[in-house]
Amino acid sequence: MIAIITGDIINSRSIDAHKWIPELKKVLNKYGTEPKNWEIYRGDSFQIEIVPSDALIAAILIKSTIKQFKGLDVRIAIGIGEKTYESEKITESNGSAFIYSGEAFEKLKKQTLTIKTIWQDFNKTMNLMFDLASLTTDNWTPNSSLIIKTAIESNTNQKELADLLHKKQSNISTSLKRGGFYEIQKLLDYYQQKIKSKC
Repeated sequence: MIAIITGDIINSRSIDAHKWIPELKKVLNKYGTEPKNWEIYRGDSFQIEIVPSDALIAAILIKSTIKQFKGLDVRIAIGIGEKTYESEKITESNGSAFIYSGEAFEKLKKQTLTIKTIWQDFNKTMNLMFDLASLTTDNWTPNSSLIIKTAIESNTNQKELADLLHKKQSNISTSLKRGGFYEIQKLLDYYQQKIKSKC
């Protein structure tokens, strides 16, 4: 079983791509190499192959990276399934994971995060949770996005986070609460627990 994330940048033309593409590449590089494991194509679309348990945290990291740029956001579809054909380029590989990811992505309208797997109950539960989480994550400010991304990546306490970002601890605390960081952590834990029981 693999996970395929398909995404694109909302309002990508409003900001010079030279600003956000290097930051997006940094996140994608954490999970593999280009173009075998990930690829940016058509200017503002991307696809990445990842282990299923890492798919949601990768999606959150991508979102918090992109939302550091005012006016930008990201649409992301996660597909979990098989890979039946492997190419040198991820965009030419195939299998049910790719199909699910593509189908889920095509159905994204107002939502910014969705998942499709063979497990219908899992899809229903996770997509409901994603919709609720998006009420907060879609409204992250560039500052909140930076703090939440750093908190996820560094796995440090608030004081260490404040030192790392040269900010007051009280500001860090407020931003984490307002950005729903602790609820996001619970969502990540729940997702990992469920996906590990299935894969």
